[in-house]
Amino acid sequence: MTQFINDKQNLVTEAIDGLLATAGGQLYRLDGYPHIKVVCRSDWDKSKVALISGGGSGHEPAHAGFVGQGLLTAAVCGEVFASPSVDAVLAGILAVTGSAGCLLVVKNYTGDRLNFGLAAERARAMGLKVEMVVVDDDIALPDLPQARGVAGTLFVHKIAGAMAEQGATLDQVTHAAQQVIDGTSSIGTSLDTCTVPGSPKEDRISAGNVELGLGIHGEPGVEQVACDSARQAMQLVVRKLKPVMGGKKVVALLNNLGGTTPLEMSVLANELVSTCDNVTHVIGPSLLMTSLDMHGFSVSVIDADESQLAALAAPVGASAWPQMQAVNNSYVQPVPEGLAPQAPVASEDAAARATIEQVCDLLVAAQSDLNELDAKSGDGDTGSTLATAAGALKQSLSRMPLAEPDRLMRALGNELSQTMGGSSGVIMAIFFNASGDACAAGASVEASLLKGLERVSQVGGAVVGDRTMIDALQPALEALPGGLEKAAAAARKGADNTATIGRAKAGRAAYVPEDNLIGNNDPGAEAVARVFEGLATKS
Repeated sequence: MTQFINDKQNLVTEAIDGLLATAGGQLYRLDGYPHIKVVCRSDWDKSKVALISGGGSGHEPAHAGFVGQGLLTAAVCGEVFASPSVDAVLAGILAVTGSAGCLLVVKNYTGDRLNFGLAAERARAMGLKVEMVVVDDDIALPDLPQARGVAGTLFVHKIAGAMAEQGATLDQVTHAAQQVIDGTSSIGTSLDTCTVPGSPKEDRISAGNVELGLGIHGEPGVEQVACDSARQAMQLVVRKLKPVMGGKKVVALLNNLGGTTPLEMSVLANELVSTCDNVTHVIGPSLLMTSLDMHGFSVSVIDADESQLAALAAPVGASAWPQMQAVNNSYVQPVPEGLAPQAPVASEDAAARATIEQVCDLLVAAQSDLNELDAKSGDGDTGSTLATAAGALKQSLSRMPLAEPDRLMRALGNELSQTMGGSSGVIMAIFFNASGDACAAGASVEASLLKGLERVSQVGGAVVGDRTMIDALQPALEALPGGLEKAAAAARKGADNTATIGRAKAGRAAYVPEDNLIGNNDPGAEAVARVFEGLATKS
């Protein structure tokens, strides 16, 4: 199993029922499975213009996820990437349309246009007032006679839905929807194609490339472009949108195409507002009009007037819809008084500098090996964490009190607490600050370091035998008064012994099965051993 589905034939109906079961009674469906899959508002009384949209499934939360107050009245769902039938669309129209009429919002695909269009004709023949608009916001393929409808469709849903909720007439809602369509442009890009349930995934996009302008059903885009950063990917998209924006202020909809992590989407949001100073408001970043699990994003923009801005900001009853937010450039405040880092008074000591630089270089050189070890028992980032902190520490040496051991230890603790991620930074801060306190009280450097380690064990709870860095660090520090060679030998023995410990009692490795641990050194202990071995070699 590669996807959490049961039977491909029941995928869409089971997904709709899951949505309905968790919607708190706000939605219902028509009894017409499997051919008629229509989701409707439970609170609808037909006194206002109904807004109906839909199309193939696989774009969730669109379309059923946007049924609710201030958005869609009903969504007509097809199978994955397949238009719903004429009967399904007609059923939706008949279920929610009263004397005020209804507007169909259709994306510009042949199947959707034909099926929604014929259903509209049949509904009109029954005496209902039905209008239809076709969304064609995709600018990726400028030579295409009819542009595709993509995520910009959601601007239409939101603005037309707000107007309908406020009691506008069918003509007014239709005119407003067409104005939105005329003013909306979209383009997307992706690192990978999507996985259609039951079908092999197409391996079309080369490693190191993004595909610009691919469709929401995985259709090939206009070109593949070499890309090595989120900034470059966003710049490619914005460059395509700039000509249609024409320097005007716009609202941007930042859409996750399905497989992009929230962390990545936040980075892309930062790049969007940094790259494009035209953007005054943003909807997202969110899953809005997805393409199953596609690892990509799209940006839609509209030059919204005051009435459209008000409609975009109006409250809705669908939880999947993110509120529009104004771009905020004033979000940094000073840290509370007393927490700002105090810069130590620098002093120079060539031997101390050389030793610290050597330790930093040893950790950077071991990055790949330590990451590989950590991948067997953790999240694979020990080497990167240590190397990043080491690089930052080397850059800070010019402002360190290198000639004063007690103050140097405290300065090291403060520096590492800021530059070393996760629990490692906290451990190092406790270790060096406690060592500095002991040194200031008159203890030797060797004894001070042991006092620092004792404090780490008290706070963190780990001791020798728990399969942590302490397994190498404690014997090394105990042997250090006898010289670096003895300390290195003790550290290596302690580090190698961790490969025989099948159950860790501290750190992430405590959650890892024995088979992953036996035969592999703890990455923290290995790092300690390599540092002492390197120092002993150069001494």
